Parts: sequence; structure tokens; C-alpha cells
Amino acid sequence: MAIIGSILKKLIDFRDSVVSEPEAQEAQQEVLKKLLKKAKDTQFGKHYDFEAILKADDISKMFAEKIPYFDYNKINDEWWYKMHEGEEDVTWPGKPPYFALSSGTTGKSSKRIPVTEDMVDAIRQTGIDQVGALSNFDLPNDFFEKEIMMLGSSTDLQKEGDHEEGEISGISASKIPFWFKGYYKPGDEISKIPEWDDRVQRIAENAKNWDIGALSGIPSWLELMMKKVIEYHKVDNIHEIWPNLQVYTSGGVAFEPYEKSFNALLKHPITIIDTYLASEGFIAYQQRPGTHSMKLALNNGIYFEFVPFEAEYINQDGSITNDAPVISISEVKEEEDYILLISTVSGAWRYLIGDTIKFTDVVRHEIKITGRTKFFLNVVGSQLSVNKMNDAVQELEDKFDIKIPEFTLAAVRIDGEFHHHWYLGTEGETSEEDLTEALDESLKNANKNYKVARSKALKGVKVTKVHPDIFPEWSAANKKKGGQVKMEKVMDEEKFAKWEKFVKEQQT
Repeated sequence: MAIIGSILKKLIDFRDSVVSEPEAQEAQQEVLKKLLKKAKDTQFGKHYDFEAILKADDISKMFAEKIPYFDYNKINDEWWYKMHEGEEDVTWPGKPPYFALSSGTTGKSSKRIPVTEDMVDAIRQTGIDQVGALSNFDLPNDFFEKEIMMLGSSTDLQKEGDHEEGEISGISASKIPFWFKGYYKPGDEISKIPEWDDRVQRIAENAKNWDIGALSGIPSWLELMMKKVIEYHKVDNIHEIWPNLQVYTSGGVAFEPYEKSFNALLKHPITIIDTYLASEGFIAYQQRPGTHSMKLALNNGIYFEFVPFEAEYINQDGSITNDAPVISISEVKEEEDYILLISTVSGAWRYLIGDTIKFTDVVRHEIKITGRTKFFLNVVGSQLSVNKMNDAVQELEDKFDIKIPEFTLAAVRIDGEFHHHWYLGTEGETSEEDLTEALDESLKNANKNYKVARSKALKGVKVTKVHPDIFPEWSAANKKKGGQVKMEKVMDEEKFAKWEKFVKEQQT
């Protein structure tokens, strides 16, 4: 009998029964007040007069009126650069002990996002809340005795002056509590290996020594890791190596596009639990089964605002216009897309994280990630968002019974006229012509703006099939493998030309 697992499960069940849900608007107001009070004597707090905001009758309203929107470039150029020069009390008290490196899905060089001790504590607390939510899932007692494979970036953080740098997954893994280390795999030694291929090779070599019950990480990189383990041990599926694997927690991207290819590596279905851990904080986690939606962490160091996802509010570079309206958690509506803004205990203020979300349940405050503002393809009025792209690709998978775990596209000019050129990562035998016709028809049916564009300025659609492995190799060539790195879904013409050149080189 799994005695330890039974005890752990009872403790989790007990915690869940005594921890009450805060009222959303009240919780968010309290978070905002705490943020403003703690940062009022920083350079940022004095510049924008946080003291006056705290005295206002409507703190949220004055906060929104006095402080502009910031994306990474704007806040880094105006404020965070001072931290890199050694200044303290810039946008948060003191100096951050860590900087999360994030190239994201766009940009030529890594962003350096401050991570304070307060943020480390907030991430840990939200992680505990997520563990508490496991009581809602029908998991056997022995699950709580199994090991957890957390495949993130290297935990061997780089020392830079008075702080350390690494990806947020590496920072978080390096700070796991001592009592969890016995469950954590691949363990400290392997996790510190800097090169992703070398780390995965060591995981494959040691895989049979571990009793893995859960996996955690970005789905595209988890897939590659499982394929490596399966190939190394010459088996048909990952359950032949880890028979007790029951749970997978994803992170930071929608899981649905990867579901079909991911499940192909399993002997039987497992429980999928979505999480939303970004370089800027632990934003949401799945609280219950039967959904891919995630509950916002409303009372733990992050204040949320929401901008309606409309074309007129989005600049070409993915930032938002200064006059874009903002609404609070109490005003959001279900099934409408919003651009997410956050203010955090790491000193991000009204910060455009770059993601778009929609509320699937406003009572439970559950969301889904629907895309990226920089991947909003509106070159010729098509108003094509990532969630529409994902839905169309999933329709192709179902229609032709194929797997398409990755794709990218661009609006390109052919003989002076715009076309959408899609690259689909698939090993399926369906012809490019059939895929083109079905994809175009799916998007027309799902998006009236796309349908109008196709009758006017958008003259055609083209599909090129490539092997799915091309996509992680592109990421490796331009950024690096593993961690929080995600494939860009939409490229501009200049980058797309480089992509096409890269594909041709890989195929020769």
C-alpha cells in the first residue's frame, strides 16, 4: 500500500478544504495596493507618484490614468537599463538577484527580465496552490510517491556581477525546496548541463533508473525528449520506460496543437494539466479536470488588466496604442480575446507580456492562451489570430488523419500580390494541394475578415510540407534548444526569407 502517497494526498485534500477562494475584484485590489505601497519609494514610484494613487477614491482608475503601457523595449529603455548599470530601487525595492533571459518567440537577442525574491516566493506559492488543486483530479495514492521529470532550461545559472541569469524554468528549478529534491528528476547534476542535446542524452541514458509519474515542460521539447528516450531504448512508447507516467503539466503555450503528436508517444492517455509560467511570473494553472482552461492567480503578486483584442489597438510591432482601452477582472466577458497586461512584484508595470487570452469561465476566472500580439497577421486585413490558425491546423489533422505539431507562415508578395505561405510540419502523405484547399476553406468559414481579404487583397494561399524536426532545428540555430523557447507562428518577409533558405539547406 502506498502509505506515504496516501498521507500526502490526505494533506493536499485537507489543505484544499481549508483554503478559501478570494473574491476576484477584492483580491486584485489588494494586490494592487500592496504593489503600490511597496514600490512607492522606488524611482518609478516617485516618478508616477504612487503616494497620490494610493490616496485616490478609485485606485485602479487613477493607476490606469497616470501610468502608460510598457512593453519590454519601452520599460527596459526607460527604467530597467538602470539596474544593469548597478542602480537600486528602480522599479522595485533593492536589486533583483536574478534576471530571466527570454528570447521569447521574437527578437534577435535575449530579453533580461528582473526576478526579485518576492517573485520567487510568488512563483513558489502559486506552485503550492497548483499542487493543492491536484485534489480535484482522480489520481491514485501511489502517484504522490512517483518522481517528476521537469524539463526546463539549465539550472546552472550564470553569475553576472551581483546577480545570476538564466531562463525562468532554470531559476525556478534551482530554487526548489529541499524536501522536493528526492522527487525531482533529472536531478541537479544533469539539470546543470548547459547544452540541451547533451542533457537529453543523459536523461535517455538514465531513464530506466527513474520511476516517473509526471512530466513538466514545453510540449515541443518534451516530445523531442520522449522520442530520444524511446529511440535510445528501442521501445515503441514512453510507457515502456515509465509505466507509471500519469500526468503531464504543460507550460506557457496552448497544448491542443501538440495533443495528437504528443499522444502518439504514449501507450495510453494521461492526465494533462495546463500551466502558464512566463518569464514575468506564474500567471495561471489548471485547477480542475475536464478542461484545458487555467485559473488566474489573482491574489499572489500579479495585478491584471485586459485590453480588448482589436486590430485598431495593435501596432505593427505587436505593441498597443496609447489610447487602447483597458478593463478590470470584474468587467471581462467570456469567449472574447484580450491582450494581457500585468503589474508584478518584480517591478513590471502595466506590462504587455505579449500574450492574448480569452476567458472561458468568468465565474471561475479561467482562461486560455489564444496567441501572441506579434503573431496577429493583419497585413491585408485578414485579422488572423493564432487561435484561428491553431483551430484550422487541428481541422487539417482531423480531416486527413495526420499530425501537424508545428507550423509557421508569412504574408509574402508573389508577382506584386500578397499570398499567405504556410509551412506545415508533418510526415503525413496528404498532398500540398489538398492541404492548401482545406486550410483556406477552414479559415474562410471561421473568420469573416479573412474571407473578405481573400476576395480582395489576399490573392492566394500556399502550403509547403516539411519534416517536423526542421522547427526545433531552426530554434536551435537562431536561439537555443529547450527551456522556454517557442516557435514563432508568424514571420515578417525578411525573416521568412531566412527561414526558407534554412529549410532548403536542411533538405539538401
